[in-house]
Amino acid sequence: MSISFAIFRAALAALVFAAGSPSWAADPLTLNEAQRIAVLRSRQLVADSALASAAREQAVAAGQLPDPVFKAGLNSLPISGPDRFSLTRDSFTMLSVGVIQEFTRKDKRNARSARFDREAEAAEAGRLVALTRLRRDTASAWLDRYYQERIQDVLNTQRAEASLQIEAADAAYRGGRGTQADVFAARSAVAQIDDRIRRNESQVAIAKTRLARWVGDDGDRAIGAPPGLTEVPLEAGNLETQLEHYPRIAFMARQEAVARAEADIAQSNKQSDWSVELTYSQRGPAYSNMISLNVSIPLQWDRKNRQDRERAAKLALAEQIRAQREEATREDVAEVRSWLQEWQGNRDRLVIFDKALIPLAAERTRAALAAYRGGSGPLSAVLEARRTEIDTRLDRLRLEMETASLWAQLNYLIPSGLDVAALDRSTAATEK
Repeated sequence: MSISFAIFRAALAALVFAAGSPSWAADPLTLNEAQRIAVLRSRQLVADSALASAAREQAVAAGQLPDPVFKAGLNSLPISGPDRFSLTRDSFTMLSVGVIQEFTRKDKRNARSARFDREAEAAEAGRLVALTRLRRDTASAWLDRYYQERIQDVLNTQRAEASLQIEAADAAYRGGRGTQADVFAARSAVAQIDDRIRRNESQVAIAKTRLARWVGDDGDRAIGAPPGLTEVPLEAGNLETQLEHYPRIAFMARQEAVARAEADIAQSNKQSDWSVELTYSQRGPAYSNMISLNVSIPLQWDRKNRQDRERAAKLALAEQIRAQREEATREDVAEVRSWLQEWQGNRDRLVIFDKALIPLAAERTRAALAAYRGGSGPLSAVLEARRTEIDTRLDRLRLEMETASLWAQLNYLIPSGLDVAALDRSTAATEK
């Protein structure tokens, strides 16, 4: 019976592989490839890139003088008396054209340009936030599908073994060594596994849908082997320093820089800009033509209650962002430290599963099956042992899936050189 059992398991495994493997099974979808595809498909990265480009263009424009203003007019036209509506009889009637130019101070133009430069840097930091989130979410979706399919494999294997138990119970019943209740119990165990398989099939379908959100049609490809999940680029004792490069914190630092640049603009507004107007006026033939030169200077009568308070308001907003960034850093450090602790604790638990829980559950199943075959143990003990073994193996897989999810959170928390290179490739593809 052991030989036929081994042959049956091998044949079932071959059938499952043949039925579930697509035509491109030799080219499975790896995690790195899934992330590469997700980066190239992302529209959020395109949007953030466009926002940064717009800010850089604005920075150039903000550094220029305002456009001159053309002015034309008709002045002092009589509307009554003998000279009414005449353009040439009255000495005060003039046709005028002129140009007005505002001379914005250079330090003010530089401050406005710097503000948009800081905004471009903030947009680029936001793009890095989007990239790390995309890589993390793609990894989570890829790992979720991988482990859901692993769970399906375990259930299919256990169902094949449980089906053999039905045959054994039927043979024992026909040979007078078993009861009909044993047959029903074996069939009930298979039905329960079938139900779990159907439930997990829906989880596999959901996992495929989640992955397709990031990789499109490539989500239907077979999943490759997972990367090593035993190391993360973080150290519990050095989180404060490492999280300075955390994109969310870096983005808030750029936002603070934008707020301080706006405070610099408010500071430069404490010095008035001058406007110069040059006008040429044409009068009737009997009179001389004229030119006029005017200078306009805003009078800041109440600087302490206007310009000073505007600058104070901008500085207060910058201080608000700084305080929020420091608070967010403390929160992130605590959260990441708890992730690290949970990830390490889960790894320790996986060792216990591999060294004790799963081997013991398998030995219990073998012992109960040997006792049943020898006529010294009931079938119910076999079914209970097998059910416990299935649950133990599934618990181990779910724990590994949870650990892998934590690994994805930790591994893609801080951008690496690969992240920046991926971002550059995305930008180049967008510009083309």
